[in-house]
Amino acid sequence: MKKFYRSKDDQKLAGICGALGEMYNLDPNLVRIGLVFLALVTLVWPVVITYLAGWIILPVGKPED
Repeated sequence: MKKFYRSKDDQKLAGICGALGEMYNLDPNLVRIGLVFLALVTLVWPVVITYLAGWIILPVGKPED
């Protein structure tokens, strides 16, 4: 099972979109564009609340083994 961590290397704000891009082998910029589109469709607040929750809850980077 894959664990989800915020990206240390590819971040603009919190690293969540960069981490999604790394996890699914997508360009993080496409994930960011999709997030903006989703925010516009859902009237912004659900996406903002979810993003902030991820920023607070998710750890940064993968822990060392």
